Amino acid sequence: MKIKFTDLYKANKYSAGDIHKKINKGILNLIKNSSFVGGKEVVTFENSFAKFTNSKYCIGVANGTDALEIAIEALNLKKGSEVIVPANTWISTAEAVTRHGLKVVFCDISLDNYTIDIKDLENKICNKTSAIMVVHLYGYPANLEKIKQIIKNKKIKIIEDCAQAHGTKIKNEHVGNFGDIGTFSFFPGKNLGAYGDAGGIITNDKALNKKCRLIRNHGAMTKYAHEFPGRNSRLDTIQAYVLNTKLPFYKKKINRRNQLAKLYISNLKNTKGINIPKLDFKKNFNTFHQFVIRLDLRNELLEFLKKNGVDTMIHYPYMLNELEFYKKNKGSNGLRNSKKLGDKILSLPITEDHSNQEIIYICKKINEFSKLYL
Repeated sequence: MKIKFTDLYKANKYSAGDIHKKINKGILNLIKNSSFVGGKEVVTFENSFAKFTNSKYCIGVANGTDALEIAIEALNLKKGSEVIVPANTWISTAEAVTRHGLKVVFCDISLDNYTIDIKDLENKICNKTSAIMVVHLYGYPANLEKIKQIIKNKKIKIIEDCAQAHGTKIKNEHVGNFGDIGTFSFFPGKNLGAYGDAGGIITNDKALNKKCRLIRNHGAMTKYAHEFPGRNSRLDTIQAYVLNTKLPFYKKKINRRNQLAKLYISNLKNTKGINIPKLDFKKNFNTFHQFVIRLDLRNELLEFLKKNGVDTMIHYPYMLNELEFYKKNKGSNGLRNSKKLGDKILSLPITEDHSNQEIIYICKKINEFSKLYL
């Protein structure tokens, strides 16, 4: 049996049948009408995604990294202040902080679901802290209720990095709404992905909505009426159309991922040497951008699965505090849970086009490996 880690073409077909034909036809119409930047498709997607996330405002931007940078700029954080960032995340989360003249302070992660560790967060907050980057990694929600309790009566902003968490909820409330502002990536490999780079920002704050819209469009709401120097980070029309077409089918997609995740959990929960995520399905809705396991013999399992036809990936091979240019940052040392995590985590195939039989086969092989080597 050969099981790919992901096949975007097949995944899209699972969600909406002949969606490719519909998208291709729509793109040709946009080309004929010379509709490439802005327009009704962008407005439609912004309104639809705001409704999907139950937010007042959605601002479409060029990509997920821009979404983070625009969010930080809109919050007007004090130059030189500290922003707490979990060590296990994609580089953009910390990169956006650094590029705005702010200091990254790394925080440990919880081994239950790989989001920010509450105890270490409490230890890292000080009078220099201006914001916390809360990353809902792998589609698992961070403990925002506790985080908000910790910073109550403190002038600390919360930026939610929801790049991997479209549809993730805490007590039926969509992530991105708990803090001051939430950011999303619609990169093709994301659960809700475009046909190229695309990103979005959500907020319930009217002033932040306006500021983000100004920043993304050269500091102007209308052509030539520039209020300040901004940037060019507009969501292009074709990507907005692709996302508009996919969004109505998205719940089917993430519901299927939940079914597969539960299949993994039921077949691996008693497997010796394999640590699976500890998730609260009653309280939270997880969207499983990845299904990650942890073990000491990660590389050996990776090769074992490869020989048995199963593709896997590593998210991520390095913690950000281990990168050369961040090693001296505050908080880089003493991260007990993050230490050498990149050598132990392994992402298993979990896209909506995978069959139950494929997931059971993967679990069977992992159990075989466990009996032989763990």
